[in-house]
Amino acid sequence: MRVPLSWLREYVDLPATETGRDVQAKLISAGLEVETVEQLGHDLKGPLVVGQVLTIEELEGFKKPIRFCTVDVGQANGTGEPQEIVCGARNFAVGDKVVVVLPGAVLPGNFAIAARKTYGKTSHGMICSGDELGMGDDGSHGIIVLPPETEVGKDAIELLELVDEVLDIAVTANRGDCLSIRGVARETAIAYGLPLRDPALLDVPGPNAFGYPVQVSDPVGCDRFTARTVTGLSPEARSPIWLRRRLQKVGMRPISLAVDVTNYVMMEVGQPLHAYDRTLVQGTIGVRRATEGEKLVTLDGVERTLHAEDLVITDERGPIGLAGVMGGANTEIADHAESEGTTDVVIEAAHFDAVSVARTARRHKLSSEASKRFERGVDPQASSAAAQRTVDLLMLLAGGTAEAGVTEVIASSAPHTIAVAADHPDKVAGVVYGRETVVRRLQEIGCDVYGQDELIVTVPSWRPDLGEGNDLAEEVIRLEGYENLPSTLPKPPSGRGLTHRQRLHRRVGRALAGAGYVEAPNYPFVGEQVFDQLGLDADDPARRVVKLTNPLNDEEPALRTSLLPGLLAALRRNDGRGSHDLALFETGLVFLPREEQQVAAQPPVDRRPTVEEIAAIDAVLPEQPRHVAAVLAGAREQAGWWGKGRPADWADAVEAARTVAGEAGAELIVRKGRYGPWHPGRCAELVVVADGAERVVGHAGELHPRVLKALGLPARTSAMELDLDVLEQVGDDTPRAPGISTFPVATQDVALVVDAYVPHADVEAALREGAGELLEAIRLFDVYENAEQLGDGRKSLAYALRFRAGDRTLTVDEASAARDAAVALAGERTGAVLRG
Repeated sequence: MRVPLSWLREYVDLPATETGRDVQAKLISAGLEVETVEQLGHDLKGPLVVGQVLTIEELEGFKKPIRFCTVDVGQANGTGEPQEIVCGARNFAVGDKVVVVLPGAVLPGNFAIAARKTYGKTSHGMICSGDELGMGDDGSHGIIVLPPETEVGKDAIELLELVDEVLDIAVTANRGDCLSIRGVARETAIAYGLPLRDPALLDVPGPNAFGYPVQVSDPVGCDRFTARTVTGLSPEARSPIWLRRRLQKVGMRPISLAVDVTNYVMMEVGQPLHAYDRTLVQGTIGVRRATEGEKLVTLDGVERTLHAEDLVITDERGPIGLAGVMGGANTEIADHAESEGTTDVVIEAAHFDAVSVARTARRHKLSSEASKRFERGVDPQASSAAAQRTVDLLMLLAGGTAEAGVTEVIASSAPHTIAVAADHPDKVAGVVYGRETVVRRLQEIGCDVYGQDELIVTVPSWRPDLGEGNDLAEEVIRLEGYENLPSTLPKPPSGRGLTHRQRLHRRVGRALAGAGYVEAPNYPFVGEQVFDQLGLDADDPARRVVKLTNPLNDEEPALRTSLLPGLLAALRRNDGRGSHDLALFETGLVFLPREEQQVAAQPPVDRRPTVEEIAAIDAVLPEQPRHVAAVLAGAREQAGWWGKGRPADWADAVEAARTVAGEAGAELIVRKGRYGPWHPGRCAELVVVADGAERVVGHAGELHPRVLKALGLPARTSAMELDLDVLEQVGDDTPRAPGISTFPVATQDVALVVDAYVPHADVEAALREGAGELLEAIRLFDVYENAEQLGDGRKSLAYALRFRAGDRTLTVDEASAARDAAVALAGERTGAVLRG
């Protein structure tokens, strides 16, 4: 909410010396978040005056239209002679009153004005537009044309109110009353201890039978509807300068007089209003729920298909507006510039249900100034005053006549009262305020307070956020000053530290970071088209997703079942910005829908849910295992004086998986695999043994070229993903001290020839089992393929076997026997034979 200080002073007699910064400090102390104070016109220096265009000469021979003008600026230039000015704008004519800046002036942005020769003429100043003066857009996109009655030579800085301070307040969702000058003025008056001139305190005529007919069919959605009629408006009447400038300062664009007046009153009082062209409204105005599929063209020109829960304003034809959101185009006020402008208007000031308006605005993706206020709470008692204020301004500015008829449809409701102990704020804050202070502060915000030790508080209509005793305590505390609360360090009970799962996640993150990976957390939202880009089969379980009812982005309406889409998008984004050597990782939850879809029961709000109730809610939530994933592209080792370096490849992805498994204390089986986005010839299937059975926990390797092309990734990008929760279940990360033997090791090397399709993991497993307990370690150190020496479709795998006994020095015969047993079992299972 933007609040001009000049407007605020109309309702609160602030000391003349108080600046916007001073008011900002007071309001922040009272709990309002004043983000900035904008200094309008602080860098503006005159002379800036009103001039009248005397002559216009069109200059020929230039690429764009140029006009040489003489302008009467009175005695502002010291001579009284017409000012000669070159101007390219075309939205003014001879006789128009314009704003002229003379040589020696400085415009916003430190733009100094001086006489200069241009287009073959000397221009002594400039005819100004709103943008050049920092006023913002007034809808004309051109020169400011002032009303004909404006005095020539008058100071335009004062006339246009160019010097001001504007407070920009970030209004929280519970303080809808502060989305108005009235609400902020009330807070300012309380902060300074000054009286408030409430703009809503007006003499309003009572309802009668002569008002415009209104029928409210849904009193829950609309509990108050006020209608007033003004006739005989001048279609040529324009919004005065002061009105347009105030709208510009609060961030609204002037449109036409009737619309500007309703917007002005909304910003002043906080009550959204709407003006209908009476000649376009047919019959009784109604308020009802829409019929499913009904159509309405709103003021933004968009045809909208209505939902059965939408609250609409209607006439005999059907919907003429979305209640509390936006009016319809079929009753739009005609602009004064049109040949036949609006002369008779019906003014609507209603109070709509906050939830209904919020849902309609989100359903149609149509947020407006009105919907923002209704969603946060509007004073229902202010509708009559707002309608009267609108009527008064229209009669004053457009010469209209208010009809005697006044329509008010009101659903009866009792004021909200709260019973609270007088010392309740003391207990909440830990400070003794006393009853007098509590009562005084509650009365300052508009509450009626009765009682002694037990207070009966009637909440003001403009504060629907005050619902219980704690809300009242908060009001007392904030007005007394949060800065006055004592600072006390909490004394937490001794905790049990991190859980085993948390420690594992941290260790995994540290290990991958130590291996050169950078953590890149991503949003958990995906679009289902990414599964096609990843090359997943049509029946792949990963395609079953949990869809969000209200996604942040329509293109990503589902929760992820894999970490890869987000990580690969991060890799693509960084690669596109010039970082080509990348190694990223992420640990996070994935979301897997359950086979049977159920709806969770609503938990109670008057007590803590029981263990059984919490378990029942958890049982219908999606499964949310934690995964870890890593992606690589570019160079894994940089080239330099130390060596040639090397690119990242599939083996690095597999090594990252081994690193994670090592932190979990799980034994990872790596074997050839084939799955989704990975290259079928360079994909490793990652397996663990759980409860005596093998279980696939992930994959690693180089991504398929088709996937790289579909996602726009660098060539030879590699990736891995693991189910971290399963690794935690099967792993044993209990620290163990290494056993150091005093006996020497016996090393035996073997080279085995096998068919090319035989996985190394199968050969290694057979060697390990065949060697028995004496085998301490095994390592593959060479893979060799040569058709001439080994034969077609054959390869040689060379292993280093380390043997050691814990109680003696092994003899050559013992080591050789263990080696031979290992080779024999490998030959039996895989067809391996000793090379040479």
